[in-house]
Amino acid sequence: MRNRFHASKRAFGWFFAFILFVGSAFAGGLDSSVQQMIVSIAPDWNASTGKLQFFERTNGEWKAAGPAIPVLYGKNGLVWGRGVFGTDEPGTHKQEHDGRAPAGVFKIGTIYTYDSALPSGAKYPFHTVGAGDAWIDDVNSPDYNKHVTVDPANPPPWFEKEKMRHGDFAYHWLVEIRHNSDPPVANGGSAIFFHIRRGPARKTAGCTTMAEDDLVKLIRWLRADKHPHYALLPRSEYEAKWKAWGLPSPQEASAVMP
Repeated sequence: MRNRFHASKRAFGWFFAFILFVGSAFAGGLDSSVQQMIVSIAPDWNASTGKLQFFERTNGEWKAAGPAIPVLYGKNGLVWGRGVFGTDEPGTHKQEHDGRAPAGVFKIGTIYTYDSALPSGAKYPFHTVGAGDAWIDDVNSPDYNKHVTVDPANPPPWFEKEKMRHGDFAYHWLVEIRHNSDPPVANGGSAIFFHIRRGPARKTAGCTTMAEDDLVKLIRWLRADKHPHYALLPRSEYEAKWKAWGLPSPQEASAVMP
Protein backbone atom coordinates (compact mmCIF):
# COMPACT_ATOMS: atom_id res chain seq x y z
CA MET A 1 0.00 0.00 0.00
CA ARG A 2 2.84 2.41 0.95
CA ASN A 3 4.65 1.75 -2.36
CA ARG A 4 1.49 2.41 -4.33
CA PHE A 5 0.99 5.65 -2.39
CA HIS A 6 4.50 6.87 -3.13
CA ALA A 7 4.19 5.87 -6.81
CA SER A 8 0.92 7.80 -7.06
CA LYS A 9 2.52 10.80 -5.35
CA ARG A 10 5.45 10.75 -7.80
CA ALA A 11 3.08 10.46 -10.76
CA PHE A 12 1.06 13.44 -9.51
CA GLY A 13 4.27 15.41 -9.07
CA TRP A 14 5.33 14.67 -12.66
CA PHE A 15 1.88 15.61 -13.93
CA PHE A 16 1.91 18.89 -11.97
CA ALA A 17 5.38 19.73 -13.31
CA PHE A 18 4.15 19.03 -16.85
CA ILE A 19 1.18 21.36 -16.38
CA LEU A 20 3.50 24.10 -15.11
CA PHE A 21 5.78 23.59 -18.10
CA VAL A 22 2.92 23.81 -20.59
CA GLY A 23 1.47 26.84 -18.82
CA SER A 24 4.81 28.66 -18.85
CA ALA A 25 5.35 27.83 -22.52
CA PHE A 26 2.16 29.63 -23.48
CA ALA A 27 2.04 32.30 -20.78
CA GLY A 28 3.70 34.85 -23.03
CA GLY A 29 1.23 34.55 -25.91
CA LEU A 30 -1.11 37.25 -27.17
CA ASP A 31 -3.96 38.29 -24.92
CA SER A 32 -7.26 36.65 -25.82
CA SER A 33 -8.76 40.11 -26.46
CA VAL A 34 -6.71 40.31 -29.69
CA GLN A 35 -9.25 39.20 -32.29
CA GLN A 36 -7.70 40.72 -35.44
CA MET A 37 -4.20 39.98 -36.67
CA ILE A 38 -2.37 41.31 -39.73
CA VAL A 39 0.35 38.82 -40.69
CA SER A 40 3.26 39.43 -43.03
CA ILE A 41 6.09 36.94 -43.47
CA ALA A 42 9.27 37.93 -45.30
CA PRO A 43 11.61 35.40 -46.96
CA ASP A 44 14.54 36.50 -44.74
CA TRP A 45 15.98 39.43 -42.79
CA ASN A 46 17.22 41.19 -45.92
CA ALA A 47 13.97 40.96 -47.89
CA SER A 48 12.15 44.10 -48.98
CA THR A 49 9.07 42.43 -50.42
CA GLY A 50 6.54 39.95 -49.11
CA LYS A 51 2.86 39.23 -48.66
CA LEU A 52 0.31 40.24 -46.04
CA GLN A 53 -3.01 38.72 -44.93
CA PHE A 54 -5.79 39.57 -42.46
CA PHE A 55 -6.86 37.06 -39.79
CA GLU A 56 -9.71 36.98 -37.28
CA ARG A 57 -9.85 34.82 -34.16
CA THR A 58 -13.06 33.05 -33.19
CA ASN A 59 -13.28 30.56 -30.32
CA GLY A 60 -9.50 30.60 -30.08
CA GLU A 61 -8.90 29.76 -33.74
CA TRP A 62 -7.41 32.04 -36.39
CA LYS A 63 -9.12 32.17 -39.80
CA ALA A 64 -8.03 34.14 -42.85
CA ALA A 65 -10.30 37.13 -43.53
CA GLY A 66 -9.19 37.75 -47.10
CA PRO A 67 -6.59 36.83 -49.71
CA ALA A 68 -2.87 37.53 -49.44
CA ILE A 69 -1.71 40.86 -50.88
CA PRO A 70 1.77 42.01 -51.96
CA VAL A 71 3.60 44.50 -49.73
CA LEU A 72 6.91 46.31 -49.56
CA TYR A 73 9.18 46.75 -46.51
CA GLY A 74 12.34 48.71 -45.73
CA LYS A 75 14.90 49.07 -48.51
CA ASN A 76 17.46 47.30 -46.32
CA GLY A 77 15.10 44.59 -45.10
CA LEU A 78 13.95 43.87 -41.54
CA VAL A 79 15.40 44.17 -38.05
CA TRP A 80 13.95 43.58 -34.58
CA GLY A 81 11.60 46.33 -33.39
CA ARG A 82 10.09 47.39 -30.07
CA GLY A 83 6.51 46.26 -29.60
CA VAL A 84 4.38 43.62 -27.90
CA PHE A 85 6.94 40.99 -28.98
CA GLY A 86 10.40 41.52 -30.41
CA THR A 87 11.69 44.08 -27.93
CA ASP A 88 13.76 41.61 -25.91
CA GLU A 89 14.98 39.45 -28.78
CA PRO A 90 18.77 39.07 -29.12
CA GLY A 91 20.41 40.60 -32.16
CA THR A 92 20.28 43.92 -33.99
CA HIS A 93 17.37 46.26 -33.28
CA LYS A 94 15.93 49.11 -35.31
CA GLN A 95 17.53 52.54 -35.23
CA GLU A 96 16.52 55.82 -36.81
CA HIS A 97 17.29 56.06 -40.55
CA ASP A 98 18.54 52.46 -40.86
CA GLY A 99 16.18 51.75 -43.78
CA ARG A 100 14.77 48.62 -42.15
CA ALA A 101 11.22 47.67 -41.17
CA PRO A 102 10.73 46.62 -37.53
CA ALA A 103 10.04 42.92 -36.99
CA GLY A 104 7.92 41.58 -34.14
CA VAL A 105 4.30 42.00 -33.08
CA PHE A 106 2.82 45.49 -32.72
CA LYS A 107 -0.47 47.11 -31.76
CA ILE A 108 -2.33 49.12 -34.38
CA GLY A 109 -2.84 52.74 -33.36
CA THR A 110 -4.68 55.70 -34.90
CA ILE A 111 -5.42 56.22 -38.59
CA TYR A 112 -4.25 59.60 -39.90
CA THR A 113 -5.90 60.93 -43.05
CA TYR A 114 -6.16 64.06 -45.17
CA ASP A 115 -9.92 63.47 -45.29
CA SER A 116 -12.66 64.48 -42.86
CA ALA A 117 -13.90 60.88 -42.75
CA LEU A 118 -12.63 57.36 -43.37
CA PRO A 119 -13.68 55.36 -46.46
CA SER A 120 -17.29 54.19 -46.37
CA GLY A 121 -17.74 51.14 -44.16
CA ALA A 122 -14.73 51.94 -41.97
CA LYS A 123 -15.18 52.27 -38.22
CA TYR A 124 -11.93 53.01 -36.45
CA PRO A 125 -10.33 55.87 -34.46
CA PHE A 126 -8.86 58.43 -36.84
CA HIS A 127 -7.46 61.92 -36.94
CA THR A 128 -7.80 64.36 -39.82
CA VAL A 129 -4.33 65.75 -40.49
CA GLY A 130 -4.40 69.54 -40.38
CA ALA A 131 -1.95 72.29 -41.14
CA GLY A 132 -0.39 72.08 -37.67
CA ASP A 133 0.10 68.33 -37.33
CA ALA A 134 3.59 66.83 -37.14
CA TRP A 135 5.30 63.52 -36.35
CA ILE A 136 8.64 63.94 -34.60
CA ASP A 137 11.72 62.00 -35.77
CA ASP A 138 14.31 64.17 -34.02
CA VAL A 139 16.01 61.71 -31.65
CA ASN A 140 16.86 64.56 -29.25
CA SER A 141 13.29 65.81 -28.94
CA PRO A 142 11.21 64.95 -25.84
CA ASP A 143 8.37 64.29 -28.33
CA TYR A 144 10.38 61.79 -30.39
CA ASN A 145 8.15 59.35 -32.26
CA LYS A 146 4.98 61.15 -31.23
CA HIS A 147 2.19 63.02 -32.99
CA VAL A 148 2.05 66.68 -32.00
CA THR A 149 0.01 69.68 -33.09
CA VAL A 150 1.38 73.23 -33.23
CA ASP A 151 -0.01 76.60 -34.18
CA PRO A 152 0.48 76.66 -37.97
CA ALA A 153 0.45 80.46 -37.93
CA ASN A 154 3.51 80.47 -35.68
CA PRO A 155 5.32 77.14 -36.24
CA PRO A 156 8.61 76.23 -34.52
CA PRO A 157 11.79 76.06 -36.64
CA TRP A 158 11.66 72.26 -36.93
CA PHE A 159 8.08 72.12 -38.19
CA GLU A 160 8.71 72.22 -41.94
CA LYS A 161 10.73 69.00 -41.74
CA GLU A 162 8.31 67.19 -39.44
CA LYS A 163 4.89 68.26 -40.72
CA MET A 164 2.44 65.56 -41.79
CA ARG A 165 0.35 67.34 -44.39
CA HIS A 166 2.33 67.46 -47.63
CA GLY A 167 -0.37 66.72 -50.18
CA ASP A 168 1.55 63.52 -50.90
CA PHE A 169 -0.72 60.77 -52.27
CA ALA A 170 1.29 58.07 -50.45
CA TYR A 171 0.33 59.63 -47.10
CA HIS A 172 -3.38 60.04 -47.84
CA TRP A 173 -3.92 57.44 -45.12
CA LEU A 174 -1.39 56.50 -42.48
CA VAL A 175 -2.29 53.50 -40.31
CA GLU A 176 -0.12 53.70 -37.21
CA ILE A 177 2.01 50.65 -36.37
CA ARG A 178 2.91 51.17 -32.72
CA HIS A 179 6.60 50.40 -32.92
CA ASN A 180 8.80 52.05 -30.26
CA SER A 181 5.74 53.76 -28.83
CA ASP A 182 5.13 52.52 -25.27
CA PRO A 183 7.26 54.46 -24.39
CA PRO A 184 9.47 55.71 -27.23
CA VAL A 185 13.21 55.15 -26.83
CA ALA A 186 15.52 57.74 -28.43
CA ASN A 187 16.95 56.54 -31.77
CA GLY A 188 14.78 53.41 -31.63
CA GLY A 189 13.00 54.24 -34.89
CA SER A 190 10.01 56.46 -35.58
CA ALA A 191 7.00 57.05 -37.84
CA ILE A 192 6.21 53.45 -38.80
CA PHE A 193 2.93 53.13 -40.70
CA PHE A 194 0.98 51.22 -43.31
CA HIS A 195 0.53 53.54 -46.28
CA ILE A 196 0.07 53.58 -50.06
CA ARG A 197 3.08 52.36 -52.03
CA ARG A 198 4.79 54.72 -54.45
CA GLY A 199 5.14 51.96 -57.02
CA PRO A 200 5.07 48.16 -57.19
CA ALA A 201 8.84 47.98 -56.60
CA ARG A 202 9.46 51.16 -54.57
CA LYS A 203 10.88 50.07 -51.21
CA THR A 204 10.45 52.07 -48.01
CA ALA A 205 12.48 53.59 -45.19
CA GLY A 206 10.81 51.21 -42.69
CA CYS A 207 7.05 51.32 -43.27
CA THR A 208 4.92 48.57 -44.83
CA THR A 209 3.27 49.75 -48.05
CA MET A 210 0.71 48.33 -50.46
CA ALA A 211 -1.56 49.27 -53.34
CA GLU A 212 -4.19 51.89 -52.52
CA ASP A 213 -7.13 49.49 -52.96
CA ASP A 214 -5.54 47.04 -50.52
CA LEU A 215 -4.91 49.76 -47.93
CA VAL A 216 -8.55 50.84 -48.15
CA LYS A 217 -9.61 47.22 -47.57
CA LEU A 218 -7.41 47.14 -44.48
CA ILE A 219 -8.92 50.38 -43.15
CA ARG A 220 -12.46 49.09 -43.70
CA TRP A 221 -11.65 45.81 -41.96
CA LEU A 222 -10.06 47.20 -38.78
CA ARG A 223 -12.18 47.33 -35.62
CA ALA A 224 -10.87 48.86 -32.41
CA ASP A 225 -12.89 46.53 -30.16
CA LYS A 226 -11.03 43.58 -31.73
CA HIS A 227 -7.65 45.02 -30.69
CA PRO A 228 -5.85 44.56 -34.03
CA HIS A 229 -2.13 43.73 -34.04
CA TYR A 230 0.50 43.41 -36.77
CA ALA A 231 2.99 40.54 -36.93
CA LEU A 232 5.94 41.03 -39.29
CA LEU A 233 8.68 38.39 -39.21
CA PRO A 234 11.12 36.62 -41.51
CA ARG A 235 10.05 33.05 -42.19
CA SER A 236 12.61 31.39 -39.91
CA GLU A 237 11.51 33.48 -36.92
CA TYR A 238 7.81 33.01 -37.66
CA GLU A 239 8.21 29.23 -37.75
CA ALA A 240 10.13 29.34 -34.45
CA LYS A 241 7.80 31.69 -32.55
CA TRP A 242 4.23 31.45 -33.87
CA LYS A 243 3.02 28.99 -31.22
CA ALA A 244 4.54 30.70 -28.17
CA TRP A 245 3.32 34.09 -29.39
CA GLY A 246 -0.18 32.88 -30.25
CA LEU A 247 -0.05 33.68 -33.98
CA PRO A 248 -1.76 31.82 -36.84
CA SER A 249 0.05 28.57 -37.59
CA PRO A 250 2.30 28.28 -40.67
CA GLN A 251 -0.42 26.14 -42.21
CA GLU A 252 -3.09 28.79 -41.55
CA ALA A 253 -0.72 31.46 -42.89
CA SER A 254 0.50 29.39 -45.85
CA ALA A 255 -0.70 32.02 -48.35
CA VAL A 256 1.89 34.50 -47.05
CA MET A 257 4.70 31.98 -46.53
CA PRO A 258 7.59 32.72 -48.94
